[in-house]
Amino acid sequence: MTESPEKQQAAPGRSRLRRALPRPPHGWPLPVCIVLGAACGLSYGLLKSPQYAATSYAMAVVEKGADPSAALGYAQSYGRLATSDATLSYAHGAAGEPVAALRTQVLSETSPDSPMIAVTGTSSDPHRAADIANAVIEAVIVNSDHVADATGVKLIQYTHAMTPERAVSPSVPVGTAVGACAGGLIGGLVLLVRPRRKGWTVSAQLPGPTSAGEPASAGDRELVR
Repeated sequence: MTESPEKQQAAPGRSRLRRALPRPPHGWPLPVCIVLGAACGLSYGLLKSPQYAATSYAMAVVEKGADPSAALGYAQSYGRLATSDATLSYAHGAAGEPVAALRTQVLSETSPDSPMIAVTGTSSDPHRAADIANAVIEAVIVNSDHVADATGVKLIQYTHAMTPERAVSPSVPVGTAVGACAGGLIGGLVLLVRPRRKGWTVSAQLPGPTSAGEPASAGDRELVR
């Protein structure tokens, strides 16, 4: 199938245009990706509102006559219940947030060595973050009081969450640096997987042929080694 005269005339024009334009350097994806990554990190740091975190603690204690080792097991159980819908439904009034929002703003942790429960609240408002942590830990304590007579273990407030002074989200310089590093990594991967340019060949210097019976020169013997 032959090309039309219009395509045959356009092909030389495109070839001349490609020859006229300067060819970019081989490693251009790396600096471009670094600049784009830094710009994305800077934009994220400027547009994303800072996040604050506050943590409140509770301790499980056994009542008289109960097994002292039961405190650790019940602390683990109450720590899992801290993020349940039942606990969040009880705490959302004091926390000032709906239950759906609290699911992403509350984190509970327990220690394998001590009967401690840590509840962390996060928010863009530092005061709200402390309110969330205190409301949830108080809800867990109230729930434990309802069954304390049956379990022999109750929770007590260990420390209240204080209003945080510093945000836990990355700052603008950190976000910019992380974006630049990610862009550099992507640019390096692009350089590794991209095909080489046509015409890139590796020339090997080989010794010239010698006639039968003629010994090879010292330079040729050195090349063969």
